[in-house]
Amino acid sequence: MENITNEYEILVNPRACRDIEDIYKYISSEILEPIVAKQQTDRIWDAISLLSTFPYSHQDRIVGRYAGKGYKQLLIDNYMVIYRITEDKKIVTVVTVQYAGRNI
Repeated sequence: MENITNEYEILVNPRACRDIEDIYKYISSEILEPIVAKQQTDRIWDAISLLSTFPYSHQDRIVGRYAGKGYKQLLIDNYMVIYRITEDKKIVTVVTVQYAGRNI
């Protein structure tokens, strides 16, 4: 079925889901802040959902292994969502979510 709206479908790779789960586990178990962990992961999921309407409003990925390959990055607090847009199918695919200080 053709997408007649301007919205994009969001696909989240299993790796990105695990990344978000790991962020929650780290903040709740290592830092011992389960409420903060929930708030952080909620902010990440909320930001990802906004990609359905504005996927081009974020930076191209210019460093790391995803640089120069058509990926974009979205910063949320200290975390980075790396994603790719498939324009002809109106799909945004979230590849990974990492701590922004990592060299990915």
